[in-house]
Amino acid sequence: MPGIDECLLEVMRLPGARGAAVVDWTSGLALGTIGDSPNGDHEAAAAETAEVARMAAEQPAFAVPASDPSTSSKQRDVKGTAPPVEDVIVTTRAGYHILRFVETAFDSSVFLHLWLDRAEGNLALARIRLGEMAERLVLA
Repeated sequence: MPGIDECLLEVMRLPGARGAAVVDWTSGLALGTIGDSPNGDHEAAAAETAEVARMAAEQPAFAVPASDPSTSSKQRDVKGTAPPVEDVIVTTRAGYHILRFVETAFDSSVFLHLWLDRAEGNLALARIRLGEMAERLVLA
């Protein structure tokens, strides 16, 4: 199971990857970064993307309905440990920003942020791979 550094190196192997980070969305701090930053400052980008992640994760409109039998009680609880959102995709003229939430044993307030070049990247492939990486990521 890869740690933060190994995970970020693997993310950068995706076609079109420009930069990536592991971010704590409650504090806005980058736990690890690699590559370029969309605004030239990894810490500022972490704080900005954490705001987007927090807005999505805390909205009741995105909560899993309690009546959905295919979800666990952990997934249904908006105030519990797992955010109700798997990922957030922001599309710009030049690229994609994928924020993939990571479920952890402690408080699940971490996400992977991938900045992907629109001309060279494959959004579907990147989303699938980020999901796989998020499942394997070990935070210590």
